[in-house]
Amino acid sequence: MDISKTALVLEGGGFRAMFTSGVLDALLKHKVHLPYCIGVSAGAAYGISYVSRQFERNREVNLQYTSDPRYMSWRNFFKKGSLFDWDFVYGEIPNKLIPLNYDAALSTDTVFKVGITNALTGKAEFIKVSDLNKDELMQAVTASSSLPFVSPVAQFNDQMYMDGGISDAIPLSYALKDGNKRAIVVLTRNADYKKKTIRFKSLFRLYYRKYPQLVKAILQRAENYNASLRLIAKLEAEGKVFVIRPNEPMDVSRIENDAQKLDVLYQKGFKQMEDQMIALKTWLNS
Repeated sequence: MDISKTALVLEGGGFRAMFTSGVLDALLKHKVHLPYCIGVSAGAAYGISYVSRQFERNREVNLQYTSDPRYMSWRNFFKKGSLFDWDFVYGEIPNKLIPLNYDAALSTDTVFKVGITNALTGKAEFIKVSDLNKDELMQAVTASSSLPFVSPVAQFNDQMYMDGGISDAIPLSYALKDGNKRAIVVLTRNADYKKKTIRFKSLFRLYYRKYPQLVKAILQRAENYNASLRLIAKLEAEGKVFVIRPNEPMDVSRIENDAQKLDVLYQKGFKQMEDQMIALKTWLNS
């Protein structure tokens, strides 16, 4: 099958996506450059360094800055209303400290799309990176990474958005509807995981009362997520999807900031993809 119709689909999961970062670096090491990549939340953020082909950039950011209180802290939350200081995370780091190659990211041959959730409609929207400038790219990734409660609703193109994982946590269906015939799917949960129905529903309804459709999407997230897992299992059995996921449950939360603990997760992702590389290349060439 023509590799031009193969997508790379990246789940989010906050810092659990350091596993994804390791997978992506293994792909870069072996020069596996997919023509289409789509990600939400942390999957989108880490995917940028994949399409700009900056090996170990995400790992370096983690080792140097994840535990920095400027990156994530309750001090940020009380001062700026966000656990994450987005000016630091998507401003100072990619622009000065560990530069992102914006030219490569924005002019890549890979069609790269970032998933975000429209706060008014509750629907997923997918932004094509080549249509953006560097400031718009960071705004889109900020919106996609803005988690409920710990981040405010983010502005992009004069509209309000939140975490892309709310409306479409694993955007495989979209990738297939977008013209792809098969996909490599990188997940941040082990095979036995099923998302549980959300608790504290009344709290979400109260906190986001200005955005009732966003609340609806949040409350439907578990159902939609588990439906995506069923689709993945079906297509994997048919040979249309190649799945990379952790072999065991991850001992990290989505807001884990222990850099060494996260680097262990990175290394697990890297090694697991290395171990599966022959199988992946055989699948790609089938």
